[in-house]
Amino acid sequence: MTLLKKQKSQQAQIRRLAGQDWRNPWDLVFTNETGGNLSHFTVYKSFKEIVRSIGLEQERFHTLRHSYAVVSIENSDDIKTVQTDLGHATASFILDVYGHVSQKMRQQSADRMEHFIRKVSW
Repeated sequence: MTLLKKQKSQQAQIRRLAGQDWRNPWDLVFTNETGGNLSHFTVYKSFKEIVRSIGLEQERFHTLRHSYAVVSIENSDDIKTVQTDLGHATASFILDVYGHVSQKMRQQSADRMEHFIRKVSW
């Protein structure tokens, strides 16, 4: 969160410098110097520098997307919300690609069933 707050602060300074040229209709945190989307190359290059610096040269940018989807599903986010966030046409695609059952999901399911059984037991 500290880094995101720092980025937001730096962006405010860049926004002041851009003046009337600033265009950021989606309120993006990471933008170019006039508030627009970052180029694909800029994002890719920055990602590669970061993963190289932490010794994960083989990681792909798409891995972040996959990780986001899996963590969202593991934390019980609504499938339609995850679908919208990732920009896929159907929720079934999200479940087919990202909905593999993790150990965390198995444990959460078991915990919910145990809670239910204790609640209805007499």
